Amino acid sequence: MATKINGWDIEIAAFDADDTLWDCQSHFEHVQKEYCRLLEPWADKERVIGSLLDTEQGNMELLGFGCKAFTMSLIENAIKITNGRVPNDIIMEILSLGKWLLSTPGTPLPGVVETLGALRRDATLKMIVFTKGEAIDQKNKMRRSGLSDFFDDIVITDEKTTDEYRRLCRLGKCEAGKMVMIGNSFKSDISPALKVGMKAIHIPFHTTWALEQMEEYEHDNLIKIDHFCQLVDLLR
Repeated sequence: MATKINGWDIEIAAFDADDTLWDCQSHFEHVQKEYCRLLEPWADKERVIGSLLDTEQGNMELLGFGCKAFTMSLIENAIKITNGRVPNDIIMEILSLGKWLLSTPGTPLPGVVETLGALRRDATLKMIVFTKGEAIDQKNKMRRSGLSDFFDDIVITDEKTTDEYRRLCRLGKCEAGKMVMIGNSFKSDISPALKVGMKAIHIPFHTTWALEQMEEYEHDNLIKIDHFCQLVDLLR
């Protein structure tokens, strides 16, 4: 079965999770703010954040994305910033911040519940979540969000590469041109989906992780909307 979205014949709608269905980056930014406060005796905010980004980037291939990888990078970076003199109590506070990230509620963003309900009711298509990160963490956030019943499947990957988008099409037994990717990150959700021939709907979030930023561009198979609830307006 298929439905018309923006005039496209779509069989599968794939939704990003973090910062598309629920807030994520704001929680990480809160942790970074507290982290900078903890390391104030050794370095200013600019140095701490710059060094942390370098550490995260260096760990990406080995650790991937997610709260646990982020927490490991926080600890490693604290050791570097303090030349190995970071006190045990600060390490424990950093660990507590990491555990707090793992328990954030996953509250759906405004309009998400109503929109998913309308799509489920009025559209004849398969709806899946396609997200990257650590599997247990992402599954737990989905459970806490209360959104599971809206979706037919959840697919979790370490990174959203073009190869992973092609694999997603194979898993869904769907031609790329009949699948639409919906998400906030141009780098992870939009650009690679367009490169494999998928349609894409970009819903920017108010903040973007530094390592997710890239120059945006226009494309015939891309539309940009301001709010999640506008997805219903695209049904034809």
